[in-house]
Amino acid sequence: MTVFACSCKQPLSADLREVPLPPPVIEEAPGADTFLPPWMPRGTYAMNHHTGEFVLHPDDVTSMATHPEPQRSGGCCGLDGLSGPNLVCDSCGAEVATRYSDCWSQQYVGLVPESVVMTTALPT
Repeated sequence: MTVFACSCKQPLSADLREVPLPPPVIEEAPGADTFLPPWMPRGTYAMNHHTGEFVLHPDDVTSMATHPEPQRSGGCCGLDGLSGPNLVCDSCGAEVATRYSDCWSQQYVGLVPESVVMTTALPT
């Protein structure tokens, strides 16, 4: 199991299990609400080899705040992620991730690999 942390050592994720990256959902299911579902199941992460990001379920991240620059928060119904990393570490302010949560995009958080470290979670 893996926990992601900022380079300042602040934990940024829950204890996660690596899985293969699922195919994206590009259309909402009939009868679904207006947002596409999260890309990853809770408790898992995957490497997106196309973008280099670690892909996480939005509810599996912690200790992050919205980027202080307003232009990083673009989107009509959420964060579109088109202006670069839009989440910073609560502890040191480093740019650590991009949240994709707009109505037209699949819901996920992409961690910036250069800004995070992976640690092995200790058994409880």
